[in-house]
Amino acid sequence: MKKINPIFSPYGYAFNSARLAEACEIYKKMIDEDATICFTLAGAIIPAGLGGAIIEMVRRGLVDFIISTGANLYHDMHFALDLPVYKGSFNVDDRELAKNGIVRIYDIFIPLETLFETDRYIQENFDIEGNFSTAEIHNYLGKKLLENSKKPDFSLLATCAKYDVPIYCPSPGDSSIGMNLAYLRAKNKKIHTDAERDVLETTAIIYNSKKSGAVILGGGAPKNFFMQTQPMISQIFKKKERGHNYFIQITSDVPPYGGLSGATPQEAISWKKINAKSETYVTVYGDATIVAPLLFSSVKNRRRKHKRLYSKRDEFLKKMVKEVR
Repeated sequence: MKKINPIFSPYGYAFNSARLAEACEIYKKMIDEDATICFTLAGAIIPAGLGGAIIEMVRRGLVDFIISTGANLYHDMHFALDLPVYKGSFNVDDRELAKNGIVRIYDIFIPLETLFETDRYIQENFDIEGNFSTAEIHNYLGKKLLENSKKPDFSLLATCAKYDVPIYCPSPGDSSIGMNLAYLRAKNKKIHTDAERDVLETTAIIYNSKKSGAVILGGGAPKNFFMQTQPMISQIFKKKERGHNYFIQITSDVPPYGGLSGATPQEAISWKKINAKSETYVTVYGDATIVAPLLFSSVKNRRRKHKRLYSKRDEFLKKMVKEVR
């Protein structure tokens, strides 16, 4: 029988508790073998309260780059700006909320004024022009939050800017950050988000890594944006296939409906997204806001030197492009 992490013994022998115990061991292996580790963040888990736990992993060097929905990053800014986000209820009359200027994310209440203040902050502080990858956009906003927000330590954007952890968003237009940048563009500001650059940068990070893996919280577009880096190397660039070495997925979705959020790591092997020889992959079925803190607590005494990949993006990209031409 496999040795189980003591934090879960004697509860980690079967069903999803066993899968969580496996996930803890895989995460430790990623850290010990100095793999390049990506977190993918679906939905709106940061306004749900998971931001602090992810920030701590960034501080400890236990995540090297992040791929997230825009919603997570926009709502992350509320905390840096010390704007109100409230614990609410899912059992409410949403007509009354609308009348009172409150928006709802399940059982989270956010006053419209919080959104308006965040919008104003982006519009007033994003004072550069050019062609940007989403990593550049988020790094710039993070640096601004470090400079002039009330509580930058409460922000994932600010913390990642501090430690040179790049954050990518596969669908930047599908978020309030993207909406505000579109507003600035409508005001004749020369701003363009470069989707192809995002694909190349994330692929270059993996191309220049000896080993790679991910902690996938939820699924969706952020999950695939990480996973596609391997077929980008083998299928598109025609380089030797490798596949990711480690895979931890926490999801409430299941495979039969065909959605990516429920797709198994075994299926990913068929796409050459996961190394066919790897056995370090697991899916834990559950709510990421419950399971992820348990996973992170299993490495609470670990630290690594920060890889500072944001500063290495251009170097990695030049090397990859030179070798694949």
